[in-house]
Amino acid sequence: MKIFHRPLTRPLLAMAATGLAAAAFASSHREAPLITSTPKLDCTDYYSFMSYEPGRETNVTLIANYLPLQDAYGGPNYFQLDPNAVYEIHVDNDGNAIEDITFQFRFENVSKDLALTIGPTGNQRTVAVPVLAVGPFTAASTATLNVDQRFTLNVIRGLRRTGPASPVLNPVNGTAFFTKPQDNVGTKTIADYPAYANSYIYEVDLPGSTLKGKVFVGQRKDPFVVNLGETFDLVNLNPLGPVDANTDSLAYKNVTAICIEVPKAYLLAQGGSPIVGSWSTASKVEGNTFAQLSRLSMPLVNELVIGLKDKNAFNASEPKNDGQFIDYVTHPTLPAILELLFSVPAPTAFPRNDLVAAFITGVTGLNNNGAVGEMQRLNTDIAPKARAQQNNLGVIAGFTAGVLDANAADLAGFPNGRRPGDDVVDIALRVVMGKLLAPADAPVGDAPLTDGATVNALMFGNQFPYLNAPIPGSPSTTITIGVETSAAVNGGYQTVKPGFDAGTRRLSAPKPSPTTGFMRVNADRNVSLDETSVNATTVSAKVE
Repeated sequence: MKIFHRPLTRPLLAMAATGLAAAAFASSHREAPLITSTPKLDCTDYYSFMSYEPGRETNVTLIANYLPLQDAYGGPNYFQLDPNAVYEIHVDNDGNAIEDITFQFRFENVSKDLALTIGPTGNQRTVAVPVLAVGPFTAASTATLNVDQRFTLNVIRGLRRTGPASPVLNPVNGTAFFTKPQDNVGTKTIADYPAYANSYIYEVDLPGSTLKGKVFVGQRKDPFVVNLGETFDLVNLNPLGPVDANTDSLAYKNVTAICIEVPKAYLLAQGGSPIVGSWSTASKVEGNTFAQLSRLSMPLVNELVIGLKDKNAFNASEPKNDGQFIDYVTHPTLPAILELLFSVPAPTAFPRNDLVAAFITGVTGLNNNGAVGEMQRLNTDIAPKARAQQNNLGVIAGFTAGVLDANAADLAGFPNGRRPGDDVVDIALRVVMGKLLAPADAPVGDAPLTDGATVNALMFGNQFPYLNAPIPGSPSTTITIGVETSAAVNGGYQTVKPGFDAGTRRLSAPKPSPTTGFMRVNADRNVSLDETSVNATTVSAKVE
């Protein structure tokens, strides 16, 4: 799609609104130099939480998202995962920072090589088609589909490369192969995408037990919410502004999600702790050689904690070896950067044992499992909160002046695992600036820091796999308009966020100065602004 940058033909007295989304970094989107060259192996976000679907509260859901920044219209190949890789979710259930259970996924492309007979009698050729499908298809009727992607799932007990592996079998046909639904090409190709994709949620028998689990692998709307461009432009925003003042830069991006749900009893060691640690990895495979290129558990660690020179090494490492990175946690640089940018005092407690607890050991009395290593820790004895009752600040909702009020906290939320609706960006900003510390060590520890892009549980589904259906490639029903304003016609334009009334199609914003201002727009298609109106505080125009 070509983006047209179309300035207004006449100035408007105004200040207006939101900028175009930046395609850069997010929770773990393109977080290290090496992974940018292998996006199919890039794990963007990882979630582990007690299932809150009614009736399934004794289960654990694990989700690893891959292949970031997918544009819905990205044909003709779309976004298949790499057949020459393994995608894995690891679980440590005995507190030694070494995997005890691994859920290993491998993918395979199956091409039908559809061809059409072209030309008149006597001069015909059978020619392979260049597109994903030659007609509409459903889960029950795939004759027009040109290529499929299927996968296997093995459960490995012990070390991931040497432990015994048991296949999970497809309950539909009894084989070891499962089908990944196609990406959301558009409504002409797949008329009812949610129903189509839901056909590929499998209820499976879990090897070595009588228990059952669920598996889904497929494209989803990217669940991560962040004001991306401004955050990485030296935090070019008001960190004390409203939590919903800014745009979600990933609002129109998709990812590929690997989702499993298993009874918590399947993950726990017999007679052991109710706390499990987990993390995801992706590794390139050449013969019998595995090269780990991606690793993720706690969000934002490699982006905002690990130094640039060690980002590739962190992605290739395992939790048991995280001692090599400990200085990044005990003496973090992000608070110092924020102090330089905003002249606010960074925490003065060193080493930062609060961050060690949050990221490296778990929090005593909450999810400390004895392991030393970066992973998501989930206390499976803490019951899940129903979707409508979840607090998107999780555990820190109960912290004031460094003291925890357990009744005010949502102990089922981050950093006790992570749910889709946990606002981990705001949580991380507040924690690195000392939310868990006493005021003497963190003068701004209780400041309500935010990136201005909010997320909560009500933005997601209430049943497995929880993440929303992906943005369709067609039809395009949205127009992205970015607005810049200035107090002078020839200079100093700044990106701002407008209001928009869908009923009247009016774009509005406050004036940039008490007397005058000018506005220009960028849009992803041709638009015009008419019926302009200005009052003492606001400028507006109708979008045509």
